[in-house]
Amino acid sequence: MRVIAGEFKSRKLASVPGWDVRPTPDRLRETMFSILGPVIAGAVFVDAYAGSGSVGIEALSRGASRGVFIERSTAALEVLRANIASLGLQGRANVLRGKATGALAGFKADIVFLDPPYTEPEEYGLSMAVLKAPLVVAQHASREVLEERYGLLARYRMVKQGDNTLSFYRVAAGG
Repeated sequence: MRVIAGEFKSRKLASVPGWDVRPTPDRLRETMFSILGPVIAGAVFVDAYAGSGSVGIEALSRGASRGVFIERSTAALEVLRANIASLGLQGRANVLRGKATGALAGFKADIVFLDPPYTEPEEYGLSMAVLKAPLVVAQHASREVLEERYGLLARYRMVKQGDNTLSFYRVAAGG
């Protein structure tokens, strides 16, 4: 797994061993950041359910000012911290251990990326209910249908690539 573009382009990232963590495919990350390109510079980016941190690190590489990484797995946290250290990103990254829903309630961010385990679909709604962000991108199994709205957030775009879909939400007009 590598950083696709930006400051750390082509730098290798370690992966979490085993099947418990499902990394976001490179092509899907590339698509997502092509869409987010105009708003990523200077943003506070939250990578919830971070795993190895590839999505949040990609955001930092492309100009986000701060990355907040939320992960509960001990094995994933070790890899995540090693990836951040290998790129010298400690000063721009906060790593939080715990359940995303608890951590999300305490952070204001510009962009939140949600990618809970596909075996826990209820986490989308629980996370969307507590987060404070004007823009949310949820990665989910293409067979999983997410709601059109979660509170003030309304879906405005969906991108499907194989078994994965990205659903983009923003605060609805008048919200």
